[in-house]
Amino acid sequence: MSTPADREGPPWRRIHPRTVLVTALVTAGVAVGAAVPAVAALSGRFGYAAAVGWALAGAVVLVGCAAAGDYVRWRRTRYRVGGERVELHTGLALVKRRSLARERIRSVDLTAHPLLRILGLVTVRIGTGDQTGGESTLELDPVDRAEGERLRRELLDRVAARSSGTHREGELAVLDLRWIRYAPVSFLAPMLGAAAAGGVMQVSEWVGAQGEVIDWVADRFRDTSLVWAITVLVAAALAAGVVGALGLWAEGWWNYRLEREPGGTLRVRRGLLTSRSLSVEERRLRGVDLVEPLGVRLAGAARVDAITTGLAKDEETRGADHDTLLPATPRPFADAIAAEVLREPVAPTGAPLTAHPPAARGRRLRRALAAALAPVLVLALLGAWLTPVLLWTALGCAAVTVPVAVALALDAYRSLGHTLSGGYLVTRSGTLRRSTAALQRAGVIGWTVRQSWFQRRAGLIAVTATTAAGAGAYTARDADATEGLLFAAEAVPGLLEPFLERG
Repeated sequence: MSTPADREGPPWRRIHPRTVLVTALVTAGVAVGAAVPAVAALSGRFGYAAAVGWALAGAVVLVGCAAAGDYVRWRRTRYRVGGERVELHTGLALVKRRSLARERIRSVDLTAHPLLRILGLVTVRIGTGDQTGGESTLELDPVDRAEGERLRRELLDRVAARSSGTHREGELAVLDLRWIRYAPVSFLAPMLGAAAAGGVMQVSEWVGAQGEVIDWVADRFRDTSLVWAITVLVAAALAAGVVGALGLWAEGWWNYRLEREPGGTLRVRRGLLTSRSLSVEERRLRGVDLVEPLGVRLAGAARVDAITTGLAKDEETRGADHDTLLPATPRPFADAIAAEVLREPVAPTGAPLTAHPPAARGRRLRRALAAALAPVLVLALLGAWLTPVLLWTALGCAAVTVPVAVALALDAYRSLGHTLSGGYLVTRSGTLRRSTAALQRAGVIGWTVRQSWFQRRAGLIAVTATTAAGAGAYTARDADATEGLLFAAEAVPGLLEPFLERG
């Protein structure tokens, strides 16, 4: 029952009625997938015809119940956009009323999986960027695509202060198919290869044929050495991982386009089967993060992430590339786009960095060697107690892991650096995932200074700039103690001096 307050203000709108059709089709697909093993299980007891009949009856009941439930949801869901608030009411017996103040809205993202795209619908997620889970986000699922675009424009249409300098509006970057060459060199490829091999073994176990699969593989390599057999199997798994990585890249970044819209909004559109649209207000942008995973960095590429307040961080978007403005591209192009995004003549991520003392290199070497030699020591002790085979295994592990650990430690040291570039403070660290973050000095809300007993002996310090944007903290790790404190004091004058004077 509507209240007088509900009847005041702009008219209420409903989500699109095709939501019932979407639910029915999705449930039908699930029912078909479940019907295959159900028929196989029931046919032995009731016969094939009876089993198919039971499966069809169950599917009809399942689809009908799901469609009826979604029809009730459609009837009881309404929303409206007023001058001050966006409101959403839903629920049958217990009506849930939620609203967001328009001035707090930071993101309006549009997503559409293949079925929604076919039907011309989108899911609209309106977020404030608060770290309070679903209470900071309203979801309209689904609405007409034109209605979704209207909502996005209306809720993000704010006049943004223009920065000085000449920077192009409209299209900033568009998909270049040559970028796909960076997909196989990510860590995703070996992970997908291992998952594919594990999936084959798991499915064969489900159907009771795991032994046959193992015997078949063994027959293929009966006349070859163990080392060659392992090499071929690993290569096959990696090939499967490369194919999977290429497919995921195409799904995620096909039709990619980065635009600057009137009113000061950066918009990223991408997706092959599932279309995605991300909007970032430039007035909420606090910097950029140039991310270089090891394989991508060795190929001379990097991706650009936004350091911004207001991006949704609920369970559905946590861990996803929700803040990525540019996929892995050649490093010079990534720097150029970073400069365009920040409206700077030169990207601060490319500024020369202050190197960290040799003591920081020693810390990384000691930690890397400890991590590499710990399992070797365990194997050696077990070998001395049980069998010499473990001693040879320990020697082999040491021959492989120690050089790798040393190389990664030296690379981690070379990656360390910090500097001030115009209105930005820049920090860099990491080896498997190197990050070069350029954060606006005005976006720093505090400093955290840490110095362990070992760091104090080595004359090192960790200085962390805290901010309300991005990851929330950006650290100059193992910097020279004096240089690190001067860096923090110069970056935001007046913020750290009272504490230095007390020290």
